[in-house]
Amino acid sequence: MLDTDTKRRIDTARDILVGKVPDPKSQVEQITIALIYKFMDDMDAESEEFGGKRKFFTGKFARYGWAKLMDRSLGGHEMLGLYGEGISKMPENPGIPPLFRDIFKNAYLPYRDPETLRAFLKIIDEFSYDHSERLGDAFEYLLSVLGSQGDAGQFRTPRHIIDFMVEVIAPQKHETILDPACGTAGFLISAYKHILKMNCGFSIDDCGLEKSESGNSPIQNPQSKIGNPLTPDEKGRLAKNFKGYDISPDMVRLSLVNLYLHGFTDPHIYEYDTLTSEERWNEFADVILANPPFMSPKGGIKPHKRFSIQAKRSEVLFVDYMVEHLTPNGRAAIIVPEGIIFQSQTAYKDLRKMLVEDSLVAVVSLPAGCFNPYSGVKTSILILDKSLAKQSDTLAFFKVENDGFGLGAQRRAIEKNDLPQVKAELAAYLLALRSGSSPFGRGGGEGNQPAHGLIVPKEKIAANGDYNLSGERYREGTVSVSSWPFVPLGEVFRRGDQSVLPESLKGPVAYIGLENITQNTGEIEGNVVTENPADIKSLKNIFKPRDILYGKLRPNLNKVWLADRKGICSTDIFVIEAIEGTTAPALYAYIFRSARFNDAVMGQLKGAQLPRIGWSSFAELQIPLPPLEVQKEIVAEIEGYQEVINGARAVLDHYRPHIPIHPDWPLVKLGDICSIGGAITTDVDFSLPYFGADSIESNTGKLLKTETAERQRVNGPVYGFTGQRLLYSKIRPYLNKLTVVDLQGYCSSDMYPLLPETAKVLITYLATFMLSDKFNDSIRGFYERASIPKINRSQLFETEIPLPPLATQRELVEEIESEQALVAANRELITRFEQKIQATLVRIWGEDDDIKGRR
Repeated sequence: MLDTDTKRRIDTARDILVGKVPDPKSQVEQITIALIYKFMDDMDAESEEFGGKRKFFTGKFARYGWAKLMDRSLGGHEMLGLYGEGISKMPENPGIPPLFRDIFKNAYLPYRDPETLRAFLKIIDEFSYDHSERLGDAFEYLLSVLGSQGDAGQFRTPRHIIDFMVEVIAPQKHETILDPACGTAGFLISAYKHILKMNCGFSIDDCGLEKSESGNSPIQNPQSKIGNPLTPDEKGRLAKNFKGYDISPDMVRLSLVNLYLHGFTDPHIYEYDTLTSEERWNEFADVILANPPFMSPKGGIKPHKRFSIQAKRSEVLFVDYMVEHLTPNGRAAIIVPEGIIFQSQTAYKDLRKMLVEDSLVAVVSLPAGCFNPYSGVKTSILILDKSLAKQSDTLAFFKVENDGFGLGAQRRAIEKNDLPQVKAELAAYLLALRSGSSPFGRGGGEGNQPAHGLIVPKEKIAANGDYNLSGERYREGTVSVSSWPFVPLGEVFRRGDQSVLPESLKGPVAYIGLENITQNTGEIEGNVVTENPADIKSLKNIFKPRDILYGKLRPNLNKVWLADRKGICSTDIFVIEAIEGTTAPALYAYIFRSARFNDAVMGQLKGAQLPRIGWSSFAELQIPLPPLEVQKEIVAEIEGYQEVINGARAVLDHYRPHIPIHPDWPLVKLGDICSIGGAITTDVDFSLPYFGADSIESNTGKLLKTETAERQRVNGPVYGFTGQRLLYSKIRPYLNKLTVVDLQGYCSSDMYPLLPETAKVLITYLATFMLSDKFNDSIRGFYERASIPKINRSQLFETEIPLPPLATQRELVEEIESEQALVAANRELITRFEQKIQATLVRIWGEDDDIKGRR
């Protein structure tokens, strides 16, 4: 694990550089070069200590030694000149191995400020060289700031996804392992750690290595039995089995350093264009692990003629390359974009056909937010095993809905994590294939299906020549116990086909865009009425009351609205009209938002950049059709539940604690009765709790979660505190987020840990008043006038609050807490009645609990 001192040094080094080197990638390069420079001097000093000689800083390069560089008598400009000259001339040093020569290739100092360099090198001086796991983890932490090289379609693969893929493939100590688009070598290092872990001679818990981030324990794969400890010779041979390519010299440099700091004295990383060069075409690997670039340059890639699939798209060529460069019994795990899964162009279909016939054994669908905040791209993992694929007549499809982290921009850790279960089910499937049988039924779908997946016969996948690899497409065999028939959607609904140029209309006009329909609830948000329709450009669809508007683009699925007025809408929205006498549109607006329907739509999406469903595919989707009178009864039932939910939400939305102010109570400045009860720090104990704005519910003071700083992936300065504190968020729109805690921990630097003077004010009274409309009205002027919408410390402490006697404070708090208990009961009411709606929809679809579990 990363220790706090090392993390602090890395953060401080970046903070020093950011003013002169704002680009994170350049910061990483500068820190990398300085660390290796320092470590070479450390190794020279260690050699001298044991009676040897210096080999790096000798001869004419002795003047560049670290000790001379850090000499206090050296002036700032002299230090600048010496260090800049040292790193630029280092490739000419005859005493350094090729590895270090590659690291210093084209190195230079991108700024000329002596004070910045002095402060930077002072922090680097605190590092010392050793071949420890800790130092390797420190460099991985440094690399984590890279995040995205978005212009090339490259996105740093999350560590827990890397570990998941490695554990599924289970590389062995005798196998050659390749990443043909290696980036910073994350896959190679995870594979190396996995092999060490599986050859430690003890149980996993006793190996002294950290557990993976994809689950609490490694996959129970027959290839993953704990072996005897590696001998020195085996360790030496093991390092030679790892190989990586990357087209970017910067990435090659970072990979070399990363592997070196993980114990590879001679890492095999090559600057190589995998798609256009033939130099290494005849080199093969037993295991390939990769997340190749998705984007292609304008005009496409111009590959050589040795690829089996004729294509210009990088994702097609990379997958083709990996299939062709596996040994006859080779295995691979590859992250691919959606286009590989279902694009209809010839190259994509040919690639999928080759995969199904040659090497593919499973597809794991990942949630769309896996690469947030750098990209919302939807991806899947292809699991290849050339030996198993040839003896199997089925493919396995698995769906990961939660990967242990929220799918928002911050990717906060959450409890829900399907990866361990998917990993176990996938392992069971592969084990069954190796034994010549399938516990899930071979071909016909008989037997039990995995809870998170679906086993499909290859002949069904090949049936129409598309070789579509979206598992949900093949779920039509799901058992239904519905009391009503299923019909194609197009038999009872038609597509509204009227359109208009808005400029031809007279205002006011209601215009609905995808942004105006809330996902999952079907509520309208924002101002949708425009007085001047000419401001709306291009052709729009016309809708009328009782039409259903359905967003057909991903990620805007489940945006479904039952129109209550006439108007126009985006052409990215289907206008769905009920055929008279067949359906109650109010019911089908709910049905179209259900998880079962959404899964069916997902299986029919097409397009790489903006996946969407076409009307012909949409119209073929099967939906339940109760008699019209029964539909109306169900609508009345659901709307009754919804009215209760709406009423409960209104209570929650409008309730604010109110303290009746007595004119005799003195007004005191907040700064006179409380202080900041904590200090900003970067030295974080990751085992302690951390609280951010997302930890607290708006308007209520309710603490939603308590998680460790490690689980929250804290990175940067935070407030540390010990004892009872009122945590108050200082940034809009989170000014109404506050809570009381009593512990040792940390909070975001965008919050204040307030420490009241207990002799003057109860912390509960203070929290109650600061949640009130009166207090929020009093501070609104500060942030509304500010360029950055937040309240600073002096503004907060200058704000006056009424201060009754302590006994009165206690009475007021007790009364308000009684009110809040009644209000809180509405949350339970909402939950229960939402469950009633879902149960009704499940009844319509004909799902029981067992069938639901297979989605």
